[in-house]
Amino acid sequence: MKPGLPLLIALSLNTGAAWAECASDDQIAGFVADYISNTPTAALSKDGTMADALCTQAKLVHAMTAHMGPVIGYKAGLTSKPAQDRFGVSEPVQGVLYQNMMLPDGAEVPATWGARPVFEADLILVVADAAINQATTPAEVLAHVSAIRPFIELPDLTLAKGEPITGVTLTAIGVAPKLGVLGNPIPVEDADAMTDRLAQMQVTLAAADGEILSQVPGQAVLGHPANSALWLMSKGITFAPGDMISVGSFGPLFPPAKGKGGARATYDGLPGNPSVHVTFN
Repeated sequence: MKPGLPLLIALSLNTGAAWAECASDDQIAGFVADYISNTPTAALSKDGTMADALCTQAKLVHAMTAHMGPVIGYKAGLTSKPAQDRFGVSEPVQGVLYQNMMLPDGAEVPATWGARPVFEADLILVVADAAINQATTPAEVLAHVSAIRPFIELPDLTLAKGEPITGVTLTAIGVAPKLGVLGNPIPVEDADAMTDRLAQMQVTLAAADGEILSQVPGQAVLGHPANSALWLMSKGITFAPGDMISVGSFGPLFPPAKGKGGARATYDGLPGNPSVHVTFN
């Protein structure tokens, strides 16, 4: 497990602290088996606190790396108002990114990539150096980011019908990471200019036939996409060079059927107006 994981998570594993609703080893094993087989499963820590959820997430990450590879970064989930409204939360939730979930631009994936698959327009910040951990503003974050990458995340909400999907249960499962499609890196050569571009860009998510599913400004994510990095740091995460930061959803999450065979996210206002696309089959 990466040393940058929040102190609360590390302590919950390393000291054997007793948490009221930290998932048992059997619950973790059952969840992992269902996750791998795309089987709807039971919620973890559903009667617990956020501290319980973080303890559960730590145990789950430890178990999942055998299947998903090492943790390569972190995600702030539910960072747009539509996403927060859907799941009844008032702030984001924190999770992880795994090495094996990342796919190249134009990847083809089964439309049933999970038990409850959804897709969203997202964005990745790539950490340049550890000085990012002293940042207090979006501009200071961007001064320590080496590149921006378009990103369509393909989460799996995983939980069976009737199981509660809340901030706590989402946190317990690491905010539902499954797959994600990465666009080409855009170097950050002028941090101040990129800070402005990220705030002013328009992010459009379209189905394969061109139907516009959502179109929102960069400011839809916590007022500025780099605020996701600041929020994660406020929760105890310490970034290392090379870490990827998923800033969260620009607009709602959609089931694969809405993509009509795929999806494309376009970032008008970033250099070259880049895009990233995925095909569902």
